[in-house]
Amino acid sequence: MAEPASGRVWTSQGKQMEDLPDAAVLATRLKNTLIQYHSLEDDKWRVAKKMKDVTIWRKPSEEFNGYLFKAQGVIDDVVNSVIDHIRPGPCRLDWDSLMTSLDILEYFEENCCVMRYTTAGQLWNIISPREFVDFSYTVDYKEGLLSCGVSLDWSEKRSEFVRGYNHPCGWFCVPLKDSPNRSLLTGYIQTDLRGMIPQSAVDTAMASTLINFYGDLQKALQKA
Repeated sequence: MAEPASGRVWTSQGKQMEDLPDAAVLATRLKNTLIQYHSLEDDKWRVAKKMKDVTIWRKPSEEFNGYLFKAQGVIDDVVNSVIDHIRPGPCRLDWDSLMTSLDILEYFEENCCVMRYTTAGQLWNIISPREFVDFSYTVDYKEGLLSCGVSLDWSEKRSEFVRGYNHPCGWFCVPLKDSPNRSLLTGYIQTDLRGMIPQSAVDTAMASTLINFYGDLQKALQKA
């Protein structure tokens, strides 16, 4: 896939919406950050939660006062189908139980966009609904794909949502060597939910949310 074109975000009328970083520069920096996370030694991680098919690890984030989570599990489908269900688009809303809306605000290229999405309340609404505005980029990685994102400081806000912030995050998806019709999916997530909630509640919710993410994704792919 090609690198995204340089430039700012513009509306269809040609007016500049937001003063954003150069898309190509941001995409390259984001990709390199995710590859750095993916290269961390195993002893840097501590197991946060483990289920039969999925393991969640965590380590202190270098971006904010929270954790960088790593999730890994095997999905019974090919790489392109898995990433098509994760990347911004209509598939995501059909199966992701946490996501309540998703809008593409602007495309740079087919594989690069700015999206706004909202999430449902969690932990009996101790964590209220959140809104995020993210730069999203999908690119070839080895024999598979990397779909990654980072939040933007978007000035337009909606009063009914707390604005959360995703520090560099993403999903690596590669075919299993002995079974190319199945994929190894590895994710890195570090979300600052902001608002007045204890960090311990955020950490508990994140590990469980990631476990559920794999289960919901697998069910959606089986139906596809």
